[in-house]
Amino acid sequence: MDRSAVTYRPALSVEGDVFAPGHLGELTQVVPFELVDAVLEEAGRTERRLRILPSRVGVYFVLALGLFGHVGAGLVWQKLTHGLSGLAVPVPSEKALRDLRRRIGVAPLKELFETLAVPLAQPSTPGARYRRWRTVAFDGCGSLKVPDHERNRNWLGKLKSRLGPAGYPTMMLMALVETGTRGVLGAVFGPPQTSETVYAARLLHLLDRDMLLMADRGFDSNYFLEAVAATGSQFLTRCRSYRRPSVLAALDDGSYLTQIAGLRLRVIEAEVRAVGADGSTAADRYRLITTLTDHRTDPATALVRLYHERWEIESAFLALRYTLLRGRVLRSKDPLGIEQEVWALLVLYQAIRYTMVTAVETRPGVDPDRASFTVALEAARNTVTTATGVLASAAKDEVDLVGRIGRAVLAGLLPARRARFSARVVKAGTSRYHTWNRRPDDNRPLTSTNITTVEVTVHEPPPGPERKPQALAPGQRPARPRSPDQAGHTAPTGTRWQTVQTILQQAPEHARRAEDLAAALGITGKKKLHSFYVQMSAWASRGRLVKVVPGIYRIPPQPAMDTAP
Repeated sequence: MDRSAVTYRPALSVEGDVFAPGHLGELTQVVPFELVDAVLEEAGRTERRLRILPSRVGVYFVLALGLFGHVGAGLVWQKLTHGLSGLAVPVPSEKALRDLRRRIGVAPLKELFETLAVPLAQPSTPGARYRRWRTVAFDGCGSLKVPDHERNRNWLGKLKSRLGPAGYPTMMLMALVETGTRGVLGAVFGPPQTSETVYAARLLHLLDRDMLLMADRGFDSNYFLEAVAATGSQFLTRCRSYRRPSVLAALDDGSYLTQIAGLRLRVIEAEVRAVGADGSTAADRYRLITTLTDHRTDPATALVRLYHERWEIESAFLALRYTLLRGRVLRSKDPLGIEQEVWALLVLYQAIRYTMVTAVETRPGVDPDRASFTVALEAARNTVTTATGVLASAAKDEVDLVGRIGRAVLAGLLPARRARFSARVVKAGTSRYHTWNRRPDDNRPLTSTNITTVEVTVHEPPPGPERKPQALAPGQRPARPRSPDQAGHTAPTGTRWQTVQTILQQAPEHARRAEDLAAALGITGKKKLHSFYVQMSAWASRGRLVKVVPGIYRIPPQPAMDTAP
């Protein structure tokens, strides 16, 4: 937005005029009157004549709807005017407030968020940088629920599971977050059926040479990595297990150089094992790819431990979804109202994060992780109902850099974060017995347990012939290994596969029905037969068998080769 082309309206006080209800407590200093007037003028939403509900008041009212999401519009208006005792403030009806929201529209709130969505950490802020790069992360949140209304269903649809369609339509929110402060640098949202990488591609223009991007396995496609590298930023991304990068050169720390999508990258294959205070352990294998190719300045173990910072974006979604929203369903029954509401929530979230980081930076050496979002949120709500801190003090001897919200945050600093883990349990399981909803291979305890040690073991690339890189088209997944001679993977083992292979090899040119093969194996029963048919289809999809027609298979004339394009 060109600020030089905008004529600012004077910052009117909250005393004795129709603009009095237009405030957000102390957060008004982060979202000032001048900025709101500018975005309204930019979007062409400034009123043509002054009414009892000006457009500026409408913007602050929409923001207050997100701040007090657990009450209706009428009660939200009462909270905005509660601290304005003695003033003749209007008492609009629910319809008037609804019309005010429609008159404001979506554009001013979106422009307001894009203005506030900037990095919050200073170069000296603890935990915000790795060497000279600011650490950021991509991820999506697919748990935002909207009212089950026809217009929302037509826009977002409904997710389906084995138990039927979901109760509410859900929205996918993709965000780029500064991991050190959890401030949002950019966001897009829409139907959950669209791929996360499609949404993330719309935020790539926010990356620059000062950033180090960390992302999960869903963002390791060739075209996406190439697009990230084109921005000039560095990246540290987890790679999916079925990818087989080429080994160009082995490095001293166990990592190796490779080439993917024309980029010279470095691969780190490591096992991370955590031991809890009760003796429980949890381990996982990670394969990281990065543009930081110098193992002397960026050791493999240091990058593996740095990748843990990517999970800070999950804490950002937790604060937005369950602290600010309290897990509730959004208000609006139409797509335009939903868009306006989501942009308003993002503005609120960013404004609160700004006050938290500003307060913490007044105490050198304090990590922003220790600031409580819940404490800041409740303090912000109190300043709205009392209409305090709306305007900064004009007295030179009363400069308050922290404010009421900041003092509450500093008084309620959390203890230094401790390493801990617990079992990953399905949030909306089908059973009330939570042990049924956990992963069967998860040995972690059900309750939060402190971690005593974390062991990182870097695995060197396997010896043998050089692995050739895979060239993938945009959005295409690499083929899975299908031959033990080619990829080092063994074929399906066990009596069932050996028997099927033996029967089909007796007459390779003839095909057999799956029912006949099941009878030869002695498989009976509806459920067992269905499981066997699924397994046969899976073997065919992996190239172990040839499906002539549905339900009829034969052995391939020669071992299936990897035909990845």
